[in-house]
Amino acid sequence: MNYTYLNFPEVLLKVRDGHKLRGYFANKFGKDSDLFHNHDTDGKTIYRYPKIQYKVINGSPMIIGIEDGAQLIIERFLGISHLEIDGLTIPTEHKNMKSRDVTIGVESALYTYDFLTPWLALNSKNYQKFQRVDAKEQKSMLESIIIRNMQSFFSSIRYFEKQRMMVSLDLQEISVNFKNESMTGFKGKFTTNVQLPNYIGLGKSVSRGFGTILRL
Repeated sequence: MNYTYLNFPEVLLKVRDGHKLRGYFANKFGKDSDLFHNHDTDGKTIYRYPKIQYKVINGSPMIIGIEDGAQLIIERFLGISHLEIDGLTIPTEHKNMKSRDVTIGVESALYTYDFLTPWLALNSKNYQKFQRVDAKEQKSMLESIIIRNMQSFFSSIRYFEKQRMMVSLDLQEISVNFKNESMTGFKGKFTTNVQLPNYIGLGKSVSRGFGTILRL
């Protein structure tokens, strides 16, 4: 799978600025491709796994691209000389970019990943069920959800995994402020037989930086 990673090491932003980063680049390049913002010409959301993802990790703005999103980052972002966030112009003299093919899929080995940003696993429908069941059933629900999240990532790049995915979770429930509303999220680790690229997102609101993973 084609994968591109870009960050701006000398720029410091807050985690909540991730959506502002997305807005800036969507306005700058959105006419070139809807992959930058995932909206159609009428402004309606295109529901798909985002191939360009915007994040703030440890204060550093980061952009991840997969497949055709990876190529767009190479074509558009190398010429970036500054960012504009909250009316401020921030110079970006130094950029780190890596582009390569990465291996994905079910393996015989096990891999452990850490959620660097909260995983938004639940929607309004399954949240109600999650609150009603016991801890054992909650764990089973979350395991099924994260497997579906990984399948969604695979299907977005037309990769169809026939082998069984397995997962074990070590998570803590946390409260997340999202669009001025309190939502349930999760932080922690999971172990799986699936090889995934670093810094991609799983779950809801991936394009805004939620659910970002890093292999330990």
